[in-house]
Amino acid sequence: MCGIAGTYGFDPTGVAEVLCERLRHRGPDASGSFVHHDVVLAHTRLSIIDLTQAASQPIHSACGRYVMVYNGEVYNFTELAAEIRKEKPDLTFKCRSDSEVVLEAFVLWGEDFVNRLNGMFAFAIYDKQEEKLFLFRDRLGKKPLYYFQQGKKFAFASELKALTALPLDKGGYSHEAIRAYLHMGYIPEPFSIWQNIHKFPKASMGILSGSELTIKPYWNPERAIRSERSPLTTQMEQNFESLLKDAVKKRLISDVPFGTFLSGGTDSSLITALAASVSDKPINTFTIGFEDKEKDESLFASEIARFLGTKHETLFATEKDALKLVPDILDCYDEPYADSSAIPSMLVAGLARKHVTMALTGDGGDELFLGYGAHLWSERLSGGAYKMFKQPLSYMFSRGTSRYKRISELLKLNEKTHFSAHLFSQEQYLLSAIEAEAILNPLFRGSIPLYPLPPYTSILSPAERQAFYDLVTYLPDDLLVKMDRASMRNSLETRAPLLDYRIVESALGMPYEAKINGGTTKYLLKKILNKYVPKELTERPKKGFSVPMSRWLKGPLNEMLHHYLAPETLKKSGIMDEKRVGEYFRRFEQGYDYYYNRLWQIMILQMFLEKNEQ
Repeated sequence: MCGIAGTYGFDPTGVAEVLCERLRHRGPDASGSFVHHDVVLAHTRLSIIDLTQAASQPIHSACGRYVMVYNGEVYNFTELAAEIRKEKPDLTFKCRSDSEVVLEAFVLWGEDFVNRLNGMFAFAIYDKQEEKLFLFRDRLGKKPLYYFQQGKKFAFASELKALTALPLDKGGYSHEAIRAYLHMGYIPEPFSIWQNIHKFPKASMGILSGSELTIKPYWNPERAIRSERSPLTTQMEQNFESLLKDAVKKRLISDVPFGTFLSGGTDSSLITALAASVSDKPINTFTIGFEDKEKDESLFASEIARFLGTKHETLFATEKDALKLVPDILDCYDEPYADSSAIPSMLVAGLARKHVTMALTGDGGDELFLGYGAHLWSERLSGGAYKMFKQPLSYMFSRGTSRYKRISELLKLNEKTHFSAHLFSQEQYLLSAIEAEAILNPLFRGSIPLYPLPPYTSILSPAERQAFYDLVTYLPDDLLVKMDRASMRNSLETRAPLLDYRIVESALGMPYEAKINGGTTKYLLKKILNKYVPKELTERPKKGFSVPMSRWLKGPLNEMLHHYLAPETLKKSGIMDEKRVGEYFRRFEQGYDYYYNRLWQIMILQMFLEKNEQ
């Protein structure tokens, strides 16, 4: 992985140096730039395949017309290179990296070549002859790409921090972004916290010609959904296992040491088991252990690692280690971001980087095979009994313990409620849409920009619709952002085999019983896993890399919470109503423990606002 950036229409003096410096953590091994009139392309390199200078970027096409900066990995590059050689036998590749293959594939097949790529990527190609800039981003949005456009000025970068270092008008805070953040805990595509800077859409290509930017999608996961699905068969299971193995094997191509993140859960255990089965080298595995035994899965991970014979490392993080990273969240993510599992993600990435330069993750399994509690709740709430009695049930539960009060919030639905977003926010203990609007001062109120589920998803079960919503929103805009920034902060590349687009399309076309069967969620993944790892080592409640945030906010983070949620602090920033926020704070201190994530997301927003005021 690397850092890419560029400008069009700006004074090029000193721009490349600024961009490279801001993205140095993404690529500490080398940096380079290209300047042509008022066009600048900048690149910082983390060397993974072909460690020689020949693979450095920006990279120029053999014909000399095109130049590219590229971030990511294309895993089928050897097959593509063979196809290119058949059509252009006189072409000689200068290096062994995938980047040169990607550029020559574009030269040969044109912009539609992107459909041939299997990988994670964000890259820009400049046509010196036509003076056009082409942008591409991968199907699931693994690799980040931001852009700014105003008149004849255009800029793009892997991270916001590179763009905000340029002399451009980033605008004020985006009201849409703030409203979405308060409901979802993250800022969704195409918004950023800044009004004039946007996230380039996943699964899309863009062409900049003069001052006109045209963006169009090249892939849509909805097309993989089938109205008629075959039942789950042994042959289907075998085919899917073979596909999984191939996806893992392709992602082990590397000229540097590699490993896997192993939490001990289904997805990371499956990826580790498959990696161990196809690799001719011992697999390194990494996990985080916590003093808080309720959050600690390190023992389970160690048992699985021992069974698979991996070289296992556990970092036992103290509360002090984790809390040190709280202020770093804003520097790492550049905008309000409330997923507190970013903290253990940064810790495990730091541990892994001491031993390897690339690691596999289990991202994607929950979204494809219905692994979240919200998926089951969507089935329950779509049933007749809940629909008919949700109001009296909500009132009844509101009189109970903290746990039942939370269920009461979940049942507060009406015909205007975005069902999937509401379910997600309440499963994550975040503000509901009604709460998010009420907590804002009048100037910032308005509709929350939420992804509308495509009509064709209506043929899916409620759980599958909720999972599809997570696949196209929560996964790219929260989970993949989390892992990209946490890993790149430590100059570590991460790869997600379960997000191979072939696996995504296959899973979306599978029958319900492949996902939930006999009450077992993620049924097919678990069935395949148990061919490699005994059930007794893997069957237990899901935890993942999480932190005891409720306890922290009552203990070591309480002073910080008091500062950022103080009426005078809130009044100074002017975005949220101090009385509403104060009421949430009082309830939390009175025993409404499930309010912890509401307070955490408000505190993170206030931290960002105070930092930027300074």
